[in-house]
Amino acid sequence: MATKDFTYEITEEIGVISTSGAWALELNKVSWNKKAPTFDLRKWTDDHEKMGKGVTMSETELRALRDLIDEYLSEGDEEDV
Repeated sequence: MATKDFTYEITEEIGVISTSGAWALELNKVSWNKKAPTFDLRKWTDDHEKMGKGVTMSETELRALRDLIDEYLSEGDEEDV
């Protein structure tokens, strides 16, 4: 896919986190401007023609985010007891 300012290609659709109307929050691997794919979290329309603002991450950053989320959620479990 191409626009006036950049190109992108979704190289791997990992999963949908949530949907709202015609938009879905998705985690994908995306190649921006023909560079190596990165992990990408953003809202897309069903046809992937329109996108919202998002966050791109390396695998190292994605793993760090996973660890932070796991730690946060495990602390929350302890508070519920």
